[in-house]
Amino acid sequence: MQETPQAFQRIVPCPACKGDSLYAPRNPYRPFCSARCQGLDLGAWASEAFRMEASNMGNDTEEL
Repeated sequence: MQETPQAFQRIVPCPACKGDSLYAPRNPYRPFCSARCQGLDLGAWASEAFRMEASNMGNDTEEL
């Protein structure tokens, strides 16, 4: 396996804990810093903690 060039390796903030995270192919959890942060994010999505408001653009119960 080839080593990733430095140009493709960056330190970014982890979306979950805001700690440093290596954004490179060798980090299997990217953009997260760890399996724990990745799991917390997945759990938040699964429990619908992240929601987008829908705009009422018409009648959703139209007959087909």
